[in-house]
Amino acid sequence: MVKNYIVFGASKGLGDAFVKGLPNVGDQVWIVSRSRPNSLDINDGVQRIWLEADLSQPSNRYIITEALQNERIDVLIYNVGVWEKEGFEDHYNFELDELEDIASIININLTSTITYIQALLPNLRRSNSGKIILIGSTAGLDHTNSSQVSFVTSKFGLRGITNALREHVRKDKIAVTCINPGELAAEIPFEEGAEKAISEYNGTRIPVQDIVSLVKCVVNLSNVACVKEINVPAITDLNA
Repeated sequence: MVKNYIVFGASKGLGDAFVKGLPNVGDQVWIVSRSRPNSLDINDGVQRIWLEADLSQPSNRYIITEALQNERIDVLIYNVGVWEKEGFEDHYNFELDELEDIASIININLTSTITYIQALLPNLRRSNSGKIILIGSTAGLDHTNSSQVSFVTSKFGLRGITNALREHVRKDKIAVTCINPGELAAEIPFEEGAEKAISEYNGTRIPVQDIVSLVKCVVNLSNVACVKEINVPAITDLNA
């Protein structure tokens, strides 16, 4: 069966991998991002449509709803996340975070997630087997030893969105899943393959192909099944 996808945060990294690796010939993918994705240039029988939107502005959701109108959405993937400046550096100090940066992280990672998904629920209800997949992080799990207060808060909150949203759309047989990857080899483009990603980071970062494979499994389940949450740390990560 032909599927309609919408992928948020899809111009590069994991989002770009979803756009390239998930759809089959005949499928349609709406790509939501600020910058033009190079996946638009692929000629593989998949229809890809770019929707230019700054997801830090919840009001831009009307750009999306106007473009889709009454189109059916089978799979919505929300792959958006920002973090503290130098948050992954050894010298990072939460007490030096600026108020504007804290507010921006919470807005982009939580508020926009809620508002954009809310706007597209009518389109998802047109599917016989709707799927909503939110991409979180192992940083949002318990005891992962991260001191990035705002980022960790937002990713922990994403799990709350997942659980509450699942209850809201249960009657519609829309499955809601949160996938929490560890550190990804997102700088290695999907088309360059998993082996390059593994070699480049000496097996310490997860190839984006692994997450694409997991999402493909979830997407292909019937509307009887619901995968609630998947945690995917790197096997070398002792804190996850």
